[in-house]
Amino acid sequence: MRLSLVGVNHQTAPVAIREKVAISTERLGEALSRLRAYMPHGVILSTCNRTEIYTIDNGSVDDGNASLDFLTARLNGPDDKLRRHVYVSTGAAAVEHLFRVASGLESMIVGEFEVLGQVKQALAAAEKAGMVNLPLRQAFHSAIRAGRHVREATGISKNALSVSSVAVDLAAGVVGDLKKCKMLVIGAGEAGRLVAKVARDRGTSRIVIASRTKDRAQALAATFNGIPTDLSNLAGELGRANIVVACAGAPHRILGVRQVEAAMKERPGLPLVIIDIALPRNVAPEVGQIANVFLYNIDALTEISNSNRKQREGAIQQAEGIIMSEVDKFAAWWRDFEVKPVLGALMSKAEEIRAAQLNKTLKKLPPLSDEQRQCLEAMTRSIVTRLLQDPIQYIKTNGNGNHSEMLKEIFQLDTEARG
Repeated sequence: MRLSLVGVNHQTAPVAIREKVAISTERLGEALSRLRAYMPHGVILSTCNRTEIYTIDNGSVDDGNASLDFLTARLNGPDDKLRRHVYVSTGAAAVEHLFRVASGLESMIVGEFEVLGQVKQALAAAEKAGMVNLPLRQAFHSAIRAGRHVREATGISKNALSVSSVAVDLAAGVVGDLKKCKMLVIGAGEAGRLVAKVARDRGTSRIVIASRTKDRAQALAATFNGIPTDLSNLAGELGRANIVVACAGAPHRILGVRQVEAAMKERPGLPLVIIDIALPRNVAPEVGQIANVFLYNIDALTEISNSNRKQREGAIQQAEGIIMSEVDKFAAWWRDFEVKPVLGALMSKAEEIRAAQLNKTLKKLPPLSDEQRQCLEAMTRSIVTRLLQDPIQYIKTNGNGNHSEMLKEIFQLDTEARG
């Protein structure tokens, strides 16, 4: 039994692939139900930069292919199209990757806070769907603990950036002074909140919040002195905006070529910068071909994110040391978890044999006093305990799946019968 991981992220796949396998928070429960057709237990972690499936498998080929089959079905394309971009890890490598993700080391923006909450949410959703067993639960709890430890003990999240803040920085780099700009934010979720906050802190002159849900747009706009609107009013707002940041959790495109072309006719000569950080993308890629429109997707943030990584090299090294220590703790728990049923079965079988042989011997002896019977009982227990002491200690210290299976074969142990 081992932890297995199959996934794609910003380092292995372009946004066109990532958006096809991405799973929104609203659809996560449905996706977990579909995952059950491929495997009994699993956790789906889907963020703007990754979609990963964590499972517990027994090392068989079928186990290893199940997660990949699930992702391929979501891609709705040929297997080889996904296989070029997917990564697969098992055992300690998968554990270390999960801990690095929770600690912010595998994020496009190193040290960002959001991913730790996303790991918690992924576990909670899988728990609700009945897709979590004890090893998966322990792995994710340990990863969350590692993520907290890294952030508390290092400066990796000090003045941390986020995808949203980097998107605003990218826009500022294109248009210049934000104090003279009007910004349209499409999406009133967490990403939209962060965009609006950074835009306000940078002094953006006018912030409009557009959302499918009127109440959410109004609430977010009130927080940052913005103007709420709904998606039906996008045409007018596009005509007035200098910058659009799209970050809505919609399963389909929100802005298409016709909408943007119509808006650009109302603003001749005035450029429009669109930063699309949603996954799936909110803006049709063809919009970038319209004259005077500058369209960037989430992969355009790479240059700023690389600079952020260089600034945090010292903290990254500290974090990696903490992560390896936490991985070792989890490995010790895993060894104990794997060998406990086998050791329990071994001790139970030894006790059954001891008790049976003692009873046979007592029947052949003349009547004994209670004290004599207790002495024999203690002696036989001591023999069994001392005989098993060294092998049990060895298995506890060095045990793994192979040792456990070997012990089961040698002593013909039935761990399932013990529950």
